[in-house]
Amino acid sequence: MSGTKDFSTTRRDLLQAAATAGAATAILGSMGINPALAAEVGRSEKPLKAAFSNAGLQATWCAQGKQAAEFWGKLFNVEVTWFDGQLDAVKQRAAIDNMASQKWDFVAIQAFGIGTLTQPVQKMIDAGTPVIDMDTLIAPLDQINVHSFLAPDNEFMGASVTQALCNAMGGKGKIIMTQGALGHTGAQGRAKGFTNVVKQFPGIEVLDTQPADWDVSKTARLWETYLTKYPQIDAAFFHNDDMALAAANIMKARGRTNILIGGVDAMPPAIQAVSEGRMFATVRNPSCRIHGGAIIAGVSAVVGGEKSGQGIPKNVVTDGPVVTKANAAGMQWMQDHFLI
Repeated sequence: MSGTKDFSTTRRDLLQAAATAGAATAILGSMGINPALAAEVGRSEKPLKAAFSNAGLQATWCAQGKQAAEFWGKLFNVEVTWFDGQLDAVKQRAAIDNMASQKWDFVAIQAFGIGTLTQPVQKMIDAGTPVIDMDTLIAPLDQINVHSFLAPDNEFMGASVTQALCNAMGGKGKIIMTQGALGHTGAQGRAKGFTNVVKQFPGIEVLDTQPADWDVSKTARLWETYLTKYPQIDAAFFHNDDMALAAANIMKARGRTNILIGGVDAMPPAIQAVSEGRMFATVRNPSCRIHGGAIIAGVSAVVGGEKSGQGIPKNVVTDGPVVTKANAAGMQWMQDHFLI
């Protein structure tokens, strides 16, 4: 991402400066984080051990989340061990079974699909380990006692990008939605937001809504088929930017660059695509805020004694904005600094 090389030195300086709780408090205060909270949480004298897993590091959103968790972990003296979900529910379950067989100060998990990890997660909760749920539900919150659930309003994200596309279409035309994994509660919310907006436009026809499971190769195959099957496609909404950009490459190769493209996540390549006009819009699913927030939530629980449902709400909404040319540069800067 742009500026990463220059910022790496700044990061090292920050980490060295944060060797004391007082310095960390000053740094976090300068980042807009309540200094009183930073002082209360502080750094553990000995490293805390945290286990993290998200859906799959093949996805740029997940890879960025890992970088953010490790960055914030170093600031708070947390050793982060990663268990990759590999964009596969069975493989992630095996990874979380392995995680649950070990002892951790806290854990943070983004499930590939709802209900797939309940048993090993419950085992960790029963052992007294704070479990922070990230981005998609491990299980409904009334069925599993996670420490907190940090996630954006996925319905809002789906609706806001779809609304932008429908407005740009003039309220008429043909659109396709390419979904993520159907068992992912985030994808379910994005699909609901899409449907709620499109049904307000009787002049817009939905041609297809097949899932591509966050897989860019599967997305490319789907869109090869669509561009052959449908002579008219006016817009396309994708549940993440990786899929949107994979399809954009197919559209370009087939000479169909008139299709308006909307995505979710506002990852750096998508921000650049919006700035250059190759994508119409995206919305920020704040990977850095969610993964970094999980570090702070875990440290607050272990070091600060923060209680679930009292100090921290059971559900923390972590929304980010719709990204257009007007705010793209600022959004990139915040991501470079792992702030959103």
